[in-house]
Amino acid sequence: MMLIPAHHFRDIERKPEYLQPEKCVPPPHPSPVGTMWFIRDGCGIACAVVTWFLVLYAEFVVLFVMLIPSRDYVYSIINGIMFNLLAFLALASHCRAMLTDPGAVPKGNATKEFIESLQLKPGQVVYKCPKCCSIKPDRAHHCSVCKRCIRKMDHHCPWVNNCVGENNQKYFVLFTMYIALISLHALIMVGFHFLHCFEEDWTNLLQAYGPIREETAEARISLHEKKQPLKVSSTECSSFSPPTTVILLILLCFEGLLFLIFTSVMFGTQVHSICTDETGIEQLKKEERRWAKKTKWMNMKAVFGHPFSLGWASPFATPDQGKADPYQYVV
Repeated sequence: MMLIPAHHFRDIERKPEYLQPEKCVPPPHPSPVGTMWFIRDGCGIACAVVTWFLVLYAEFVVLFVMLIPSRDYVYSIINGIMFNLLAFLALASHCRAMLTDPGAVPKGNATKEFIESLQLKPGQVVYKCPKCCSIKPDRAHHCSVCKRCIRKMDHHCPWVNNCVGENNQKYFVLFTMYIALISLHALIMVGFHFLHCFEEDWTNLLQAYGPIREETAEARISLHEKKQPLKVSSTECSSFSPPTTVILLILLCFEGLLFLIFTSVMFGTQVHSICTDETGIEQLKKEERRWAKKTKWMNMKAVFGHPFSLGWASPFATPDQGKADPYQYVV
């Protein structure tokens, strides 16, 4: 019995009648220009809300627990500007990754007219998705959450409530990079804050409020001195009480360490995927390479835009990926 390659298990035929276009409903009318892309998935929406909540929690602790109470204004201003800038870029990248069409194939375009317009030659094949009734471009895969075929789909990420594909991979990479940077920055500031507070304010606070066990020391304190309030200030460390401050900082440490590890790994895998020009799904399925091999630098420019500029690091700069290949549906 002759073995058939794995990718041939999809609905592949070279003649329109074998693709059964009569079973496909006509494609819907194109959406108005400027219509926002948004996936209505409960789990994804919840994960996106949690992402924003955690970033805003880090903002609260960094500003109101560490920087604003500090008397070193230069330290507070420099770190405040740096952290807020990175947090703003991270949230902007998250919005762009979530609200950008990742490269969805028009739904229901497997019609007889569209297939005939491809002008297939003998030996050429096209791919049809039986789930969304679309003619799939090469390297496109169907997402069960988005319910669409996505060009160069890497994976579906619930944290951005969207697929990572051809059109929004840049924003996802920037999101993971900026989250890793603010996590590292927060951990460094927490470390300095703990050292500073334990050495100065909190040490004095614990000594002042701690129990005095030596009876000889109690005998030397006059009644008038006992009635005087203890002059201990912890405002340089935090405007909150020491126990509350410790809890807030420990939670921030846990959050920062967890997200630093997670986003760093994701950033590394995404950069590797871009450089090798092989998506996560293609690596997982070990699909046969049917596209031209390019240099790593060309692959980077294909995702982040031509030519190299500061726009690579900006979530507001849309990468110029060139015009769509009219033969992308044909193999």
